[in-house]
Amino acid sequence: MLTIRLLGPPAVERDGRPVRPPRGRKAWALLGYLLLAERPPARERLAELFFCDADDPLGALRWTLAELRRALALPGTLGGDPVATELGAEVTVDVHVLANGDTDPAPLLDVEGELLEGLRLAACPQFESWLLVERHHVSAMVEARLRQAAVALLAAGRPREAIAYATRAVARNPLEEGNHELLVRGLAAAGDRTAALRQVAVCEDTLRRELGMRASAALREAAAVDRGSPTAPPLSGRGAAASQLDAGRAAIVAGAVDAGLQCLRRAVSEAARCGEATLHGRALAALGGALVHASRGRDEEGAVVLHEAIAVATRAGDRATAVTAHRQLGYVEVLAGRGRTADTWLAKAHALAETDEELAAVLALRGLRAVDRADYPAGLRHLGESAERAGRCADNRQQAWSLTILARTHLLRGEHSQSAAALTQALDLVHRERWMAFLPFPQTLRAELDLRAGDTVLASEGLERAWALACQVEDPCWEGMAARGLALLSARRGDHTAAVMWFAEADRRCRRVTDLYQWLHAYVMDAMAAAALARGDTAQAAPLVARLASLAARCDMREFVVRAHLHRHHLGDRTALAAARLLAADIDNPALLPLLGGTPALGALAARTG
Repeated sequence: MLTIRLLGPPAVERDGRPVRPPRGRKAWALLGYLLLAERPPARERLAELFFCDADDPLGALRWTLAELRRALALPGTLGGDPVATELGAEVTVDVHVLANGDTDPAPLLDVEGELLEGLRLAACPQFESWLLVERHHVSAMVEARLRQAAVALLAAGRPREAIAYATRAVARNPLEEGNHELLVRGLAAAGDRTAALRQVAVCEDTLRRELGMRASAALREAAAVDRGSPTAPPLSGRGAAASQLDAGRAAIVAGAVDAGLQCLRRAVSEAARCGEATLHGRALAALGGALVHASRGRDEEGAVVLHEAIAVATRAGDRATAVTAHRQLGYVEVLAGRGRTADTWLAKAHALAETDEELAAVLALRGLRAVDRADYPAGLRHLGESAERAGRCADNRQQAWSLTILARTHLLRGEHSQSAAALTQALDLVHRERWMAFLPFPQTLRAELDLRAGDTVLASEGLERAWALACQVEDPCWEGMAARGLALLSARRGDHTAAVMWFAEADRRCRRVTDLYQWLHAYVMDAMAAAALARGDTAQAAPLVARLASLAARCDMREFVVRAHLHRHHLGDRTALAAARLLAADIDNPALLPLLGGTPALGALAARTG
């Protein structure tokens, strides 16, 4: 068995023993690029990327590929044009193994160092840009799997083992409150409340010092082991558990979140006590879903509960509940920008789903995930099928949701007529359902279409309504979207002071909870950076672009990675435009093409964001 290690200093092992590595840094760089490429790359692109300074770039590429085949002792591989990247079943690559959510997570505890550690190719700036992005992406993948392992162990009642994974997640990303919360939960569940409270204090100090933010209430509450137990006298029997489940669901729908959570916790406790496995699984799924959707800052607790729901539902043979719990976990991961773990949960949910209602919900999230990572063809396909299935089963809210994301996708691609058509249908369904909690989102998109069409009056009316309603329902995502739109409207009117104020408000609103939607945060920062560049404020633009680039790389938001490089190009980075073109090669977005021309794209960039 041949093992290729790309994390830390790169190395090759055969049957556990080191073998002589390929000669030269470019050989390692080329091997890493080939193994991590989404599809086999063309020889011309590889020659340009690695050997543009050689007298015979294609000849240098042929020699390096031959050197790799010799070092790996795989004579029939890495050939053709495009270059075949499949090395065979007898070869394992550490990054591929760690990315597989179904494998044993134990090796994660031994991961040290970054991707291709110590490797630099100063003469290949496009590769350097790719490597920086990929390092962020791989680091985020490892962190996501550490979190996933910690959550699964907490749900299985093995907190002491969970502590090791949560500790490593905190070490990798100490600015993520959710990582600290998982560690606090593990320490508390293991009986060490003193250490749990100490970790709470460490997190509070870190967030205040580094980000100027206060930790959420959920962090400190995680240190209380008994917070999930009911405070009312015990109930008795299946009927009582079912009654509490129904009451909890009704309270959540009515907006009485605290009362609903209390009822659902009682339902979970009573169903477990009376041994009703199916009811227990459904109560867990309802509680986990409520924590994820209805209660801000509770995603970590919700994920643990949803893991429990899957285990209980699987033992009880309750397929429908298992679908729901898998899908809800996928939702958490999509919004957090943890793409690989999102794909794992959603693929499992898709495999289990049978009805139009179930498939519509799963496909909607697969579409959202695809669009967020700029795989627009897949996103449009999934969202279109989701809306069609939701219409067939008369699930109006799901159809409205899917159509709204479909409209957002067309808007991002500059397909304004198609976006308007989807929004018209979505808004009609939202009004029919009186779904006020969701209304600000399609309202904001409709207003952005009006703004792009030059109708500032209609745009102003729509954005003001969306902003007021978003604040009323206290949804930070919709508040951030509406504030971003009001900033773009102010900039269009020439009121740059108001634009700066609204952009700052948008940034603050969409970050005011720990379980924020990362794509929206990037969407806001991209518009802020473009507006700052348009008015010549490079001092404000530069740190925004750095934040955008880091977030987009970590969360696999490929178009925002490209746009960050375009912003860097306008800040004077001479290598950024070529890197943007390389990174955009696999993105099918007609609206992105004019920005990659290198001509006065700044005006187009500002127009592209509003």
